[in-house]
Amino acid sequence: MLDSGDDSKLRKISPRQGGALGKVQGVLESAPFQRSITAIIVVNAITLGLETSQWAMSHFGGFLKTLDTAILTIFVVELLTKLVVYRTRFHRDPWNLFDAFVVGVALIPTTGGLSVLRALRVLRVLRLVSTVASMRRVVDALLRVIPGMGSIIALLALVYYVFSVMATKLFGATFPQWFGTIGESAYSLFQIMTLESWSMGIVRPVMETHPLAWAFFVPFILLTSFTVLNLFIGIIVDAMQTEHAEEQEAERQEDRADAQRILSEVRALRAELAELKRAQSG
Repeated sequence: MLDSGDDSKLRKISPRQGGALGKVQGVLESAPFQRSITAIIVVNAITLGLETSQWAMSHFGGFLKTLDTAILTIFVVELLTKLVVYRTRFHRDPWNLFDAFVVGVALIPTTGGLSVLRALRVLRVLRLVSTVASMRRVVDALLRVIPGMGSIIALLALVYYVFSVMATKLFGATFPQWFGTIGESAYSLFQIMTLESWSMGIVRPVMETHPLAWAFFVPFILLTSFTVLNLFIGIIVDAMQTEHAEEQEAERQEDRADAQRILSEVRALRAELAELKRAQSG
């Protein structure tokens, strides 16, 4: 699971005290620098979108390409700076690896047969996920629920298989374009599950030939759209609540540690004052 603590995780592993690298690390981890990187990512997203407009490219094409190159240079310099500062600790934060992948994709040559990779440059916009804390929490929650989703996915696959076989046997002869094979039946049932033109597009035409077909489709919709899919939502919501609770608990522990440290310092000062008073009185 990705760590939602961003570079704070690196500070906890091995904080640098003083020195040039320590100052650079402080700049990298400062809020103004992070906000600046976020702003640059947003500008890059806008420029990448404008590059799809023929009018924008005809009037500002040169400027947009220059700005895109400058932004990519900033990302590369930032990444190299982190590699120098964090060194072997760089890979311990998965968000750094994510940023390295996104920037690396942008550096792939896009000439000749690789010109199709130009579309992948928009992946740089995904760096917003690593710079915005709220987005990181959402991604962390989604990654947290992946193991728990296994049983639900297995249940949904089993339901799909059973209903696909039944639909092929029941309606395959009269509606082969929708239910001729198990694969076609599964695709049609997926469309029905998403409630996309399920009634007028598929079910009502089938009911004209098979009046009792509703007894097959309605339970399928209730079982998949309103039951199994809601289980996915429930698991994700629970994971996000757990993630939020863990963050709050971590903040409370840090506050207690800070309070304990301050209390220890106050006690030490009181002890020193007491020593000074005894020395003066003696």
